[in-house]
Amino acid sequence: MFEIAIAQPEDIPILVEIINQSYRGDASKVGWTTEADLIAGDIRTDEDNVRELMANEKAVYLKCTSPEGLIQGCVFLEKRDRGLYLGMLSVRPEMQGSGTGKRLLKAAEARARDLGCPLIYMQVVSERPELMDWYRRHGYELTGERKPFDGDHRFGKPRRPLEFWIMEKKISE
Repeated sequence: MFEIAIAQPEDIPILVEIINQSYRGDASKVGWTTEADLIAGDIRTDEDNVRELMANEKAVYLKCTSPEGLIQGCVFLEKRDRGLYLGMLSVRPEMQGSGTGKRLLKAAEARARDLGCPLIYMQVVSERPELMDWYRRHGYELTGERKPFDGDHRFGKPRRPLEFWIMEKKISE
């Protein structure tokens, strides 16, 4: 049975590996979540960034572990005024399509309910229609809100103009 649990500091190196392999560099091209053609660079995050996010008392990383004990994916969640922010949903590229992302999304929604958050929201890169479609199939909708892609360029520089589109899902009690 797959287990969803809160990641611990000792998980950080594996989380960073999974996040980076999911989004950037040649390794990411094995899966369908790659941003390698949109954003130059091989890393989406690093250990210091994950450690800093993990230290936030309003945030957690959830991890999905296989029956053999292998971390297959993770997601960052942070309680904010608007609701529960979801970021860096990541699955090992060779495991994409196995249901790990769905498991993590359901766990995120359960956490939102537990925290009394009325909704979950996220930022999706504008040039990722296949990713937006995946979230739509799971009940998320575009809000019409957009933000500039002005991220930390240590983690990749856009190859063309990009922006973030905000998606959200209302969470029932």
